[in-house]
This record gives sequence, C-alpha cells and structure tokens, in this order.
Amino acid sequence: MMPLTYAQAGEENIIKKIGGTPEVKKHLADLGFVVGGTVTIVNELGGNLIVNVKESRVAIDKQMAQKIMI
Repeated sequence: MMPLTYAQAGEENIIKKIGGTPEVKKHLADLGFVVGGTVTIVNELGGNLIVNVKESRVAIDKQMAQKIMI
C-alpha cells in the first residue's frame, strides 16, 4: 500500500484505504474517493494531482492525495 502521490500517471489504481479526520474522509467520499473504487492520475502539477475518479476529473492537492492509499 502506498499514497496516491507515488502512482504513475495513466495507470488505474484501486483505492485500499482513506486516512484523515472524519471531515476529510467525508469530503473525499463526496468527491468519489471510496475504498474499492478506481482512480487514475491524469496529470501532476507541483505535487497537486488531476485524477479521474468515478468518470469525473477532479483536482486534489498533495496533502489530500497523501491520505488516499492505493
């Protein structure tokens, strides 16, 4: 298991765990980041990520990406 920030762009990954406070977990779940779901990095800009999750494109900062384990 590793944080999403270490994934390669273009490869599909399965979310294994989501860390953080209950508020952070709820925010990520509202964006579509749920355990068992898939996430693909589209682009990385200065540590911040643009990802495809649940057929939507979402931008998340490096701190949030560190809490998503794949």
